[in-house]
Amino acid sequence: MNQPPTRNLHQQIIDIIGQRIVGGTYAPHSLLSPERLEQEIGVSKTVLREALRVLAAKGLIGSRQKRGTFVRPRADWNLLDADLLRWQGTDVPDQRFLADLGEVRSIMEPAAARLAAGRRDEADLAALTDALERMADAGHDTDAMVEADLAFHRALLTATHNELLTRMEVVVEAGLRVRDHLVHSTEHWADPVPAHRAVLDAVRDGDPHAAEQAVRQLLAQATADLDLLGPGGTP
Repeated sequence: MNQPPTRNLHQQIIDIIGQRIVGGTYAPHSLLSPERLEQEIGVSKTVLREALRVLAAKGLIGSRQKRGTFVRPRADWNLLDADLLRWQGTDVPDQRFLADLGEVRSIMEPAAARLAAGRRDEADLAALTDALERMADAGHDTDAMVEADLAFHRALLTATHNELLTRMEVVVEAGLRVRDHLVHSTEHWADPVPAHRAVLDAVRDGDPHAAEQAVRQLLAQATADLDLLGPGGTP
């Protein structure tokens, strides 16, 4: 069987083991056998060693002399790492994960909208407009809708012209991607375009208060859409 390029293979192995840890297949404090993983996944010692090194840097695993490689407790994980956020959204995420992401967005995005309304330039407005148009064109194409939604919120953070806030897109993206796939894969969701258009209009008008309130309304709609779904992500 042809092996994928080394870089892609490394990421695949990182994803496999990382998802198992985050998903609870490998419980905290449990031991991982590199030899067994090599045989089970079918990779070389070198590839596995590199994958484990990356997972250790993310706080997921550790190693000690005589004890070997083990899964670290959740309190040690780098929960804001982009891969960890993505892995937690794999399959059906737990309600705590969605609730935590919702709280973070409710704290960060209204404030970001206020800044964006005062700092946006023509390039920012063009990016927001393009994302909104893509959202309107997406219809019931779930993947297109998700990507347009992500582009809009990414552009909103960029319009703050605050480098640290812009980097928080990994948190927003994780929450949006999970939420959007759950909601837009059903027939029970409200048209997101008007709420996003209200945000764009306020940012274009340079009205910080209106921008903040528009984002709060948008987030309230997002919560209401999720409330229509059960714990398993179905109506």
